[in-house]
Parts: sequence; C-alpha cells; structure tokens
Amino acid sequence: MNFLCSWSGGKDSSYAFFKAINQGYAPKVLLNVMNEFGDRSRSHGIPKAILKAQANALDLPIHFFSSTWADYEAKYISNLKTIANKYSISHAVFGDIDIESHRAWEEKVSKAANLQAVLPLWQGNRRNFVIEMIEAGIEAMVVSCNNELGPDFLGKTITEDLVQTLEDRGIDACGENGEFHTLVVNAPFFKHRINVSVDATEQSSNYNFASLVLEG
Repeated sequence: MNFLCSWSGGKDSSYAFFKAINQGYAPKVLLNVMNEFGDRSRSHGIPKAILKAQANALDLPIHFFSSTWADYEAKYISNLKTIANKYSISHAVFGDIDIESHRAWEEKVSKAANLQAVLPLWQGNRRNFVIEMIEAGIEAMVVSCNNELGPDFLGKTITEDLVQTLEDRGIDACGENGEFHTLVVNAPFFKHRINVSVDATEQSSNYNFASLVLEG
C-alpha cells in the first residue's frame, strides 16, 4: 500500500501522513503544487526551499509542479499519473477532514490516475485532531491567516492555549475553513527540526502571509 501524500507543508497533511503510516501505508513521495511562478506553494505560500527541507527531514522525494487555478485539475491528474508510474504507488493520502466537495474532488482526480484516495482524518473532530497533533509532538506555526486574525498571529506556534484563543474569537481550531494555514517545523517522523523564522509580513487582498526564512 504505497502512497503519495498531498503535501501542503502544514499540520493537516502532516497529521494525515502520520495517521496513514500508523494504518500500515508506506510513504514513497510527497506532492506539492506551486504557484504559476514556481516559487511558493499554491495553497499556503510556503517557499520551495522550505518544502524541500521538510522532504529532506522525512527522507522522501518531493514532486513539484506549477499551476494557475484555471488549469489546476488537469495538471494535477497528469502529475498523479506521472508519479504513479515512477514510484509504483497505489494510494493518494489527503488531509481533509469534513468538507464533502474536497473529498469528492480528491476521489475524482485519484480515480483518474488509477489511485485510491485515502483520507485518514475524515469525519474526525477538528479540535480533537489539533490537540492530538500537539500531543503527538507535531510542531506547527501559523504562516498565513485572514484579516480577522491579523498579522500578529503569523509565526505563532499552535498550542492548546492558542487553540483556546482562536475558539474564544469564534475561529475554527483547525482553520479548516481557510482562516489560517500552518507550516510544520518538527514532528516525531522528522529526522531533524526545520529552523524557520519570520522576517516580515505581507498582505494580499484579505489575507496575511509570513515572509519565511530557512535558517542553517
């Protein structure tokens, strides 16, 4: 049961990766979609060098491709087929929890590449997953967030106290609705910690992004 992991670099894909391994699946490769310029991830705005550092800490290859939103699906399927042939995988692991349209899309693109979609977090409790992740030793920091949270949250580590702060403000603990995104810098399945700092913040429309620097 070899799998690729749809890898955002954040907490949900990392925890899904962790759960899949515990369920007996074998990781072979990570997949990340970059923006049309090829310098940052399409979803979380994470620089390629940092994603490569995560892959190195996992001792796994990472496959990148660049895409606009307009041609995202066609390119995703094409790259899934390429990866499936190269790495002899049978499954694709995704970190979604309970948004039906996301699951339907993931099953659609996986089927198109003759893969089986696996969602280890599916139908779990969002808050419980975040607490479980913290207790498992997965360390994640906020790297982008909406204006309701604001730039002061960028760079903060996800802790139980922060989860409570988010919920007190009416923000979903998992950020599953896009309120914020994270970067995992350490985990029990990493060979070593990824040292990342925030040297500035940027704003695009109603979203705030951390300018990240890979140290060491």
